[in-house]
Amino acid sequence: MKDFLKKIIKNPFATTILFAIVASGVILYGTLTWLDRYTRHNKAVIVPDVKGLKMEEAIPFLQNNNLHYSVIDSVFSKNVKPGAIVEITPATGSKVKEGRIVFITVNAMTSQMAEIPEVEDLSYRQAYAQLKARGFEKIETIYVPGVYKDLAIGVELHDRLLNRGEMVQLSAPLVLKISNGETLLFPDDSIVYEGAPVSLPINRDNHPIEPLDGDEEWFERDNN
Repeated sequence: MKDFLKKIIKNPFATTILFAIVASGVILYGTLTWLDRYTRHNKAVIVPDVKGLKMEEAIPFLQNNNLHYSVIDSVFSKNVKPGAIVEITPATGSKVKEGRIVFITVNAMTSQMAEIPEVEDLSYRQAYAQLKARGFEKIETIYVPGVYKDLAIGVELHDRLLNRGEMVQLSAPLVLKISNGETLLFPDDSIVYEGAPVSLPINRDNHPIEPLDGDEEWFERDNN
């Protein structure tokens, strides 16, 4: 056996192979040990439940679990207080590695805003659809006198007519005014006189005959 080992040691080819095997084993062991420490193998923490908390309230819970965080988005929800956490990824209760970054979505301090589209002279369906497409949630429809039925007249907020392109909160209560196809007209044989309708006789040319004043009545009696 000793002679066999001596032959192997004296053989440069065999010595090279043996050295390569030992070196590979050392490198593999070192790599696995480094990966185990780097990835914190078998060391997991639980993502805490921080939904509904504000960031300053949630940070201590994340730090206690050795978790980093990043706020990636903000939305608006009327069911959550402004500035509170709406969503966290990975989800609450998930097992993750220590030092993992969790991604947080918070509730905006105010409602998101959008532009008022041009709705005048559009049909009711088109005008309503455009407002909905912009994200407006509260849209009340009121029919008012107008020439063409189901034609949009405009959009109001708190009794004020909104202009195209005006920025308005998505949660604002809008009023979409629609023409009912009926116009407010006086009868054909009456005119407005001193603020009130006064019926007048009609001549052959279909024009109302104006009443005579005092001088005209005297002239008419004199001619007769």
